[in-house]
Amino acid sequence: MVSDNAPSVIRTYYRILTGGIDNYGDGQELVPLLADDLDFEGSIAGHVTGAAHFRQGVKGFIANVNKIDVIQEVHGPDGTAILYDAHMPRGIVRLAEFFKFADGKIQRLRLQYDPADYIAKGGG
Repeated sequence: MVSDNAPSVIRTYYRILTGGIDNYGDGQELVPLLADDLDFEGSIAGHVTGAAHFRQGVKGFIANVNKIDVIQEVHGPDGTAILYDAHMPRGIVRLAEFFKFADGKIQRLRLQYDPADYIAKGGG
């Protein structure tokens, strides 16, 4: 997973992403990690504001990801970037996530990937 150099909020976030849908439930474990007014942008979801919307949207990813292989991570005082391969039901999808932190929580998240490849490999 991510290295020990990653901020604890990121280590916990990726543990939740790979913890499986049975452990995810309604996403309450994400609540302390996300700012209430989380600013999220992704290839399929578009631009979404609010932690509650994000918690619902990420549920589909968690249900379909079998494993994450981190390729590279970069950490700064107020942000992190992670490049990784997500093992999905029908293959591997490469994703990049760019985080900005405020008050120890994820304030902004930009997710980059090929949406057609993601859907073809079992995401949804």
